[in-house]
Amino acid sequence: MATASGREPSTTATVPSTTAARPSPPAPIAARCPRCSGPVDADDAFCPSCGNPLQSAAGPELAKGAPSPSAGFRCESCGAEVRCEPGSRSTTCPFCAAPYVVDFDPAASGRQEPEFVLGFAIPADRAEKIYREWLATNGLFRPSDLRQRAEAENLRGIYLPFWSFSARADSRWSAEVGEYWYRTETYTTTDAQGKTVTQTRQVQETEWWGLDGGHHAYHSFYLVSGSKGLPQAVSEWIQPFQLLALKRYAPHYLAGWLSEEYSVAKDQALDLSRAEFHRREAAAIAAFLPGDTHRGLRVETTFSKVNSDLILLPIYLRSYRYKGKLYRILINGQTGLIAGEKPISAARVAIAVVLALLLIAILVGLIVWGAQR
Repeated sequence: MATASGREPSTTATVPSTTAARPSPPAPIAARCPRCSGPVDADDAFCPSCGNPLQSAAGPELAKGAPSPSAGFRCESCGAEVRCEPGSRSTTCPFCAAPYVVDFDPAASGRQEPEFVLGFAIPADRAEKIYREWLATNGLFRPSDLRQRAEAENLRGIYLPFWSFSARADSRWSAEVGEYWYRTETYTTTDAQGKTVTQTRQVQETEWWGLDGGHHAYHSFYLVSGSKGLPQAVSEWIQPFQLLALKRYAPHYLAGWLSEEYSVAKDQALDLSRAEFHRREAAAIAAFLPGDTHRGLRVETTFSKVNSDLILLPIYLRSYRYKGKLYRILINGQTGLIAGEKPISAARVAIAVVLALLLIAILVGLIVWGAQR
């Protein structure tokens, strides 16, 4: 219930969360698509991730899931810990392009196992095409040797850890709400003939009053990067993922792919999630407030029924260094969305500026010359 200072009390309605409830995940399965390694059920005619036709039960079996032993490497530069199949390990970190890594035993890590996994829907050859097309765009101001540098390392498909939290938020809020009203003001001015004339105009005023109330909502599906090698802001470049396709985690899903151990603790990720849920609460309350404007909104939120999931999401990653600076390119392995950074050639920018100035000077000269004729 909200109360207004100097006015009759008004009732505040509960604002529902716009986030859809998490669906019940399917039961564990023991097969994967031979094309994209995405999870499939035994009776699937087509892969739900890439659409690849699957052989019937009468034909050869799908790749079954007895997990193979995995090896691991740890980057001493950014701290990333990556699982890979024996013999497929690279000595270059996929996150920061550091050339030195050290071995570690994933079985001895003692970390929490993932609860869910989302299969790759974009095959590696299509991801490479997406990357090359993106690299070719806006090439005017890029260094001439960018393509050679940026293609020194192949795109790597990797399952990255993310923390997903859900929680009920209960908030108390207070604010000053303003309503506009207009008064007519008379004033004098001078017209084009130099005469003094009297005119009127509408002046906007604001009437303020205090209001407070309560709000609650259920929030979920905010993804927090579990990788120190992939900062939260960078991980949001290629979101959202279609999380309705999540499957229960089983180790065989990772066969043929790199996968990173989480290096961001759950408690640290929870702090980021709470900050985001608090922001959503404040935004929902601000959108709900009556009147034309408001100021001094204060929101106090408590969280309950907090649940967490550790999930693995498919990402193609390429990192390279150009003149000492790190550049990252990411492709969403489910949707194909690409985002990243490209260096800019200072020399090409300078040439373009000089040409633009010369063009302006020529145009000005032509205008002056034409005016003098």
